[in-house]
Amino acid sequence: MIKKHDILISKFIGNTPLRHCDALSTRYHTNIFIKEEFHNLGMSAKDRPALFMMEDAIARKKIKPGGIFVEASSGNTGLGITLIAKKLGYLAKIFVSQSCSKEKIDLLIKAGADIEICENSNGLHDFNSTQFRAQSFASMHPNAYFTNQYYNTQNIRAHYKTTGPEIWEQTDGDITHFIAGVGTGGTISGVGRFLKEQHTDINVWGIEPSGSILGHFVKHRTLPTSIVPFDPIEGIGRNFIPGSFDADYVDHIFQVNCQETKRVAKEYYNQTGIRVGFSSAAVMASLDSYIDRMDFAPTDTVVLFFPDHGDRYISKLYNDNIRRPHTSSNMTTF
Repeated sequence: MIKKHDILISKFIGNTPLRHCDALSTRYHTNIFIKEEFHNLGMSAKDRPALFMMEDAIARKKIKPGGIFVEASSGNTGLGITLIAKKLGYLAKIFVSQSCSKEKIDLLIKAGADIEICENSNGLHDFNSTQFRAQSFASMHPNAYFTNQYYNTQNIRAHYKTTGPEIWEQTDGDITHFIAGVGTGGTISGVGRFLKEQHTDINVWGIEPSGSILGHFVKHRTLPTSIVPFDPIEGIGRNFIPGSFDADYVDHIFQVNCQETKRVAKEYYNQTGIRVGFSSAAVMASLDSYIDRMDFAPTDTVVLFFPDHGDRYISKLYNDNIRRPHTSSNMTTF
């Protein structure tokens, strides 16, 4: 008997393309590939942990049929949970911060999520945060389950079991660098662990906004003495250390600023006609800012992780661009 999990994985989630990027490869004199996660069900990498967290909760009988899956999300995980919940016969309650893009909120509403907008996403210690409000809601409703992507080990496991092996196979084991934005930490921790188990010399690099504290933690294994607001690059950066972030599999985290990220997104769009997401643009911005330190060889195989699509950030990144992109994409539905 085929399980719903298997159907979702084989048809809608995972096995996303790895595309060679001629423009970036030529510019940086190396071989650059892009892992395009917007081919998933909800057009983002977050569909992977959403499915793993939900299947785990159902298997452990933490939620009964018809119950409510609850999450604190910048939008993408919430959308994945909402779409999967609908398919499996559950409801979704998603808490987003006021910095969430209008496009993501519209998608959540269209998908059927019950959403609440919160002041921030500063972690469980802040009463006004998405995390605290989500946990409180789940605790007060008998058939609700808080998937809690920031502290759920299934977040890491999803990428260890699916994304990492895909990248290894798609590069024929020749990958030398993996570069991804860091938010909850699940992607870089899961992919990083898998890749380093295959070859310890693979460079696993994270990207975060200026002011975020994850890079400091990777280097010193302590929190900085002072915590300041970080640049608003949607989906990445933290002022606390998520439980789903395993620094042991991350070699270094580079910081980029918001304005440079926006500039790179528009530049890439004008050059290629492809709209990239906010954190994807941040990954590209790191190449411009740190290319000398990255020191790529012409024979390297560099994989950039693009977790979602630029259509979710029109209002934040592309409003002053009037050219239509060469490619278009729509949210996958069942």
